[in-house]
Amino acid sequence: MLSFALTIVRHGETQYNRDKLLQGQGIDTLLSDTGHQQAAAAGQYLRDLHFTNVFVSNLQRAVQTAEIILGNNLHSSATEMISDPLLRERGFGVAEGRPKEHLKNMANAAGQACRDYTPPGGETLEQVKTRFKKFLRSLYQRMLEEHGSGDQRSASTSGPSEPEQPVIAGLANDGVQSVPVHTLIVSHGAFIRVSVRHLVEDLQCRLPAGLKMSQVFSPCPNTGISRFIITLRREESGPRASHIQCVFINRKDHLDDSFMSDSR
Repeated sequence: MLSFALTIVRHGETQYNRDKLLQGQGIDTLLSDTGHQQAAAAGQYLRDLHFTNVFVSNLQRAVQTAEIILGNNLHSSATEMISDPLLRERGFGVAEGRPKEHLKNMANAAGQACRDYTPPGGETLEQVKTRFKKFLRSLYQRMLEEHGSGDQRSASTSGPSEPEQPVIAGLANDGVQSVPVHTLIVSHGAFIRVSVRHLVEDLQCRLPAGLKMSQVFSPCPNTGISRFIITLRREESGPRASHIQCVFINRKDHLDDSFMSDSR
């Protein structure tokens, strides 16, 4: 068995975010000045953590954010950053480049909730989830190949044991103090929302005490940070997550005035 930490960060703000315009996959914008500051603040917040693996969407706003985070990190500046199109934002088809209000109007006209509506040419939520599931399978395999040679539990240990509940003290290293394998992902708001829902609803991720479901499924802010501890088990059909523990979701402590002023 192998346990590893998974920290997921949304990219920093772009001008399209500020103007409430949909970007999706077809609008490949750069970070705004505020987005640069947010990414630097996230980097400062995470600077003492060691990321053994880094994966990023191949859209520029995510790549820039990841580069800034790693540039501020004291232990991971040399970690290879792997660009993966599976981590791209949800495709919004004909709605890309248009105001978010336009998407709401299209959904209302179709008699659907905006979150569930798929504009012409866009990706369904199920298609986005399928992308994330494909990424997870690849990630699990890579984690075991690169870090699973010395399993964290002896093969002679009888029966599976559930990992201990992580200590959550509101610090950047919550949940990872004794987890040496740590993966960073930088992706996008709609993709992260679908991913978190899959981890919680489909894979039955264990949530920390006091975390409300409304918080779990709330939109991720720019450079919002979520963290999970995943325990893998080797099976004949391939690696499987035997236990997933959520540490926190959509944390934005680094966007407080003190962190933002330090990043300027």
